Amino acid sequence: MKILPHFIRRKISQRPNLQNIIDNIGWLFFERFLRLCIGLFIGVWLARYLGPEQFGLFNYASAFVALFATISSLGLKDIVVRDLVKNPDVAGATLGTAVVLRLIAGLVALILIVLTISWLRAEDELSKYLVAILSLTLLLKTSDIIKYWFESQVQSRYVIWVESSVFITLAIIKIFLILNHAQLVVFIWLVVAEAFFVALGLIAIYLKKAGSFNNWAIGVHRAGELLKDAWPLALSGIAIMVYMRIDQIMLGEILDNEAVGIYSAAVKISELWYMIPIIIASSLFPTIIKTKLSNEQHYLERMQSLMNLLALFALVTAITVTLAANWIILLLFAQDFAPAGNILKIHVWACIFVFLGVAGSRWYVVENLQKLNLYRLTGGAIINVCLNLVLIPQYGGTGAAASTVLSYAFAAYLLDFTSQRTRNLFWLKTRAIFLGPLKLMLDK
Repeated sequence: MKILPHFIRRKISQRPNLQNIIDNIGWLFFERFLRLCIGLFIGVWLARYLGPEQFGLFNYASAFVALFATISSLGLKDIVVRDLVKNPDVAGATLGTAVVLRLIAGLVALILIVLTISWLRAEDELSKYLVAILSLTLLLKTSDIIKYWFESQVQSRYVIWVESSVFITLAIIKIFLILNHAQLVVFIWLVVAEAFFVALGLIAIYLKKAGSFNNWAIGVHRAGELLKDAWPLALSGIAIMVYMRIDQIMLGEILDNEAVGIYSAAVKISELWYMIPIIIASSLFPTIIKTKLSNEQHYLERMQSLMNLLALFALVTAITVTLAANWIILLLFAQDFAPAGNILKIHVWACIFVFLGVAGSRWYVVENLQKLNLYRLTGGAIINVCLNLVLIPQYGGTGAAASTVLSYAFAAYLLDFTSQRTRNLFWLKTRAIFLGPLKLMLDK
C-alpha cells in the first residue's frame, strides 16, 4: 500500500477490505516475481549443467511425485479457506482435523508412489531412488494447512516471508553446488530440504501470530464434513495434475529422458505465467465468497471483470512468447535444447484456458458444484492421455504440447457448455476470451 500513488491511496483510504486485498496481491506478486527471476536463473543454469538427459530425469521424478501429490492434498485448500471465512468459530476444529487428514493422506500417497515407480521402472534403480526421496515432501506439505489460515485472513505476506527466505537461501546453495559439480541426487535432496525448512518457518510464524495450537482440535464429524465437500476437489486435483504432468511421464516412458528434458525446458517458460491467475484468484476468493452472499449481480460482475483481466494477460503472453520462442530457448538453454522452441510455440497457448480455468474453479467452489468440476477435469485428463498416446510416438514433444492445449480447451472451457448449471460460466469465459481484452482496452 505504501508504494501506491497518493491519489489511489486517498480513494481507498476508507475501504479496509480493499486495502487488505491490494496489499495481499502485492505481496504475492512480489514473492512470485522473486521466484520467477531467481527460479528461472537457477533452473536454466541447472538445465545447462545437467544436460537434457539428466534434466529430463529430474523433471520426470518431479512430475511423478506431483501426480500423486494431489492425493495427499485431499482437495482441502479451498474448502478449508471457505470454512475459515464463513465459520471462524470452529476454526480450531477445522485446522486440527485438516492436519490429521493431510498427514494420513501423505503417508498413503508415499506408499503408492514407491509401489508404482517400482512397477514402472523395475530395473531403473536411480529413478526409483530419486522418486522415493522426493515423495518425502508430501509429508512435509502437511504444514500447508497453516498457509490456508493466513490466506483466509488475507495475510499472505507472513507466508511469503518464510517461503522467500528459504527459497533464496537454497538458491545460493544450489549455485555453490553447481560450481562444485554436485551430482543430480544432491539437488533432489535440496527439494526435500526446502519443504522441511518452510514447514518449520510456517509453524514458527503461526505461533507468533496466533499464539499457540491449543485451540486446534480433531473431530470425526468435522472430518466427515470436510471430506464430503472436498472429495470432488481432490479427484479434480488428480485430474488437473494428470493433464498437467502426464505428458512428461508419458514422454519418458514412450521415448526417453532426453525428450523429457527438452520438453521440460519449454514447459518451464510456458508455465512461468501461471502464477498470475493463481495470485489474483487466491487474493480475491474470500471477498468473492462474501459478495455472493450479499449481492448476486455484483458477484457476477466481479467474476466477469476478473476473467476479462485474466484473458487479456493470457492473450498478450501467448502472442509475445510465440513470436520470441526460438530466441528465448537458445538464449537461456543453448543449442542442446533448440527443439524446445517449437514446443514452446504450441504449449504457451494453453495459458488462455489455464488462466480462465483457475478463476472458473473458484466459481465452482462458490456455487458448490465441485462434482461437475470433477467431471470436466476428468474428461480433460482422459482426452490428454488418449491424444498423447496418438501424437507422442509420431510427433514427440510437439505432439505432447498440442495434446495439452486441446485438453485444456476442452476441460477448462468447452465442457462448461454441456450443463445448464455451468452454462453461465461458459458465457462468462466466452465474453472474456472474445470481448474482455477489447473492453478493458476501450475502458482505458
